[in-house]
Amino acid sequence: MHHSIQHTIGAPSTGRRNTWLIAGAAALAASAFFVRQRTRQAELENPPIGEFLQIDGVRLHYVDRGQGQPVVLLHGNGSMIQDFETSGLIDLASKNYRVITFDRPGYGYSERPRTTLWTPQAQARLLHRALLQLGIENPVIVGHSWGTLVALSLALEQPDYVKGLVLLSGYYYPTARMDVPLASPPAIPVIGDLMRFTISPLLGRAIWPAIMLHRIFGPAPVPERFKADYPVWMALRPSQLRASAAEAVLMIPAAYSLRDRYHELTMPVVIMAGDSDRHVDTHGQSEQLHGELPHSTLHITTEAGHMVHHLAPEEVMAAIDQAATAVGAELRGQGTHVFPAPAQLN
Repeated sequence: MHHSIQHTIGAPSTGRRNTWLIAGAAALAASAFFVRQRTRQAELENPPIGEFLQIDGVRLHYVDRGQGQPVVLLHGNGSMIQDFETSGLIDLASKNYRVITFDRPGYGYSERPRTTLWTPQAQARLLHRALLQLGIENPVIVGHSWGTLVALSLALEQPDYVKGLVLLSGYYYPTARMDVPLASPPAIPVIGDLMRFTISPLLGRAIWPAIMLHRIFGPAPVPERFKADYPVWMALRPSQLRASAAEAVLMIPAAYSLRDRYHELTMPVVIMAGDSDRHVDTHGQSEQLHGELPHSTLHITTEAGHMVHHLAPEEVMAAIDQAATAVGAELRGQGTHVFPAPAQLN
């Protein structure tokens, strides 16, 4: 009798559990189908805008515009060439410079083989070989956010090759960050792969307007051109989410690996950041780096957040001009310059 009561009580709970499992599997399957469709649609609507080259078995997508002194643009985590395109910086810079803009490995249409740990140093070596293949000599390297770590690595490993650095909203010194554990799960093998192809893109799209854009653009409003032209679903593809999550994991160790070498930099370094950056602490990062590099110049843009190249592209161009024409000694002691954000964007 006792045994039959247990069996009777256990049966509904087993049935409910099976129902939940079936429902969960169906939801994941529906999510996977939706994500695959949106990924295909995003790639159809946003075909490659540049050219490709093959370096060490890695296919890189890049845009090459203009003529003159070479300027290389390196985007931040989770982004791609269209970030610089929608900011207007490629158009502005290509009037006077030869501008090379890469999709860094794993972003846009560039590959990111799992056989390599894509540290800033590994990316710098790959991009250096790519630049040599393109016939680029003595470029000014412009890095934004995570891209500053790649720019710094390239300058430290090839000091005679890099003419100057422009570092935008960079993260240079390791700190405790709450966003790292939140952003890193899609990089975990198996579980992360399941997330990337099902729920992660949907969650990313849900938080995109209120959290992501508010955090990186605030306190300034999101520019209309970015809202209209930046391909959100390209950034939420499973392949790109893997790259983004991996770089979230690498961010603190990357800064740790570079922080004791900044004093070796001898080329002109122009450091730029917004005074109200909600993503990276300007005082603890950009101002600290400026203090460590006596030949650097620090440009602080008022009322600007993390995306200074969108809010103040003319100021970024002034920084590029400075890095392109100065030598390290000429910059010494010039101190801090404060640029107001353009009134029409406020």
